[in-house]
Amino acid sequence: MRSCNTCGFFTATGYSASMNTAAIIVAAGRGQRAGGDLPKQLRSLGGRPVLQWSIDALRAHPEIDQCVLVVPAGEVHKYQALVSGEVTITEGGETRSASVRAGLNACSIGEDGYVLIHDAARPGLKAETISLLISALADADAAAPALPIADALKRKSDQSLSNVDRSELYRVQTPQAFHLSAIKNALGDDLDLVDDLVAIEASNGRVTLVAGDEALAKITYPEDHARLEKLLMLASPAPRFGTGYDVHALEPGDGVTLCGVKIAHTQSLVGHSDADVAWHALTDAILGAAALGDIGDHFPPSEPQWKGAPSDLFLKHAVDIVRDAGWTLTSCDLTLICEAPKIKPHREAMRHRTAEVTGLSLDAVSVKATTTEGLGFTGRKEGIAAQASAVLVPLASSL
Repeated sequence: MRSCNTCGFFTATGYSASMNTAAIIVAAGRGQRAGGDLPKQLRSLGGRPVLQWSIDALRAHPEIDQCVLVVPAGEVHKYQALVSGEVTITEGGETRSASVRAGLNACSIGEDGYVLIHDAARPGLKAETISLLISALADADAAAPALPIADALKRKSDQSLSNVDRSELYRVQTPQAFHLSAIKNALGDDLDLVDDLVAIEASNGRVTLVAGDEALAKITYPEDHARLEKLLMLASPAPRFGTGYDVHALEPGDGVTLCGVKIAHTQSLVGHSDADVAWHALTDAILGAAALGDIGDHFPPSEPQWKGAPSDLFLKHAVDIVRDAGWTLTSCDLTLICEAPKIKPHREAMRHRTAEVTGLSLDAVSVKATTTEGLGFTGRKEGIAAQASAVLVPLASSL
């Protein structure tokens, strides 16, 4: 690690991993100033809730061992249904500091570990910033990303203006990184701070700054959301688009399973697994968008272990491995092609099940149906076909 002579920032030149590091994402506020019907941390940004960007970035970093999300009191189940990935979710308090303390109490790392405390309304977090912060803790009690003030500063008094020296002024961002024991001891029960560094400074701890990032700007007002969405989308690699198609024959039976929903019918679908033709097509679409092969590569029908297997296993696997490859599913569209059974009465249940398994919001899942007007094998009721499309965008950590 070396120090930058011009700004006092630290830059990583190689470091040993702590492997005992937790990250707390504070999302317990109501975020009303940002406008919209939802709190700012739950509004969609590039196809993902704002807070999901930070979750994805932190979970993807090799040195983050635990991710803790602090949410409004009484809303744990709501957030469990909305966020994807392995995250510890806990209730916050009435103040920001109370929420931070709740997050610290939910950390399961050792007392000698590190903790990063991040504001959910800062979605532009990159892997480089996380690495810089962890590296800086080798020589400091706390660290934070910061940007020098580029604009001229004026102080207004009555009708006059005076210059303010900006040479030693910085815009401090999050995550802010700490030795876990130090921040626990410094953040007393009676404190209510907008910046956790203050607690370390008050106890005479050493605080250092690392290079900040314009993409780490905070969403506070409606125009901030639009500006950050444009900034993050321009910085992102292009989205990936995949398609899938599958067919299963019909035979006499008591029902079919489509999008995880069992529908009573006079026929059943033939297949090595549960023959959910819709989810098989979607699995292929997701894998195809990330160029990771197809369902047969990952679950060969020749292997007896997949006989009768539920297709949610295949679909979850596809979502997980594209995430490991640096991508996240943002929307999908499925079309079922059959004469019978009727799909429309079950369509909403299919959308809900697909959203549940993929981690998507309901408004990002489309299920449709059509017939071939009596033509072909589907028209003769010999089988059901399905086609699907899937859109992937890069994880925040890969920006």
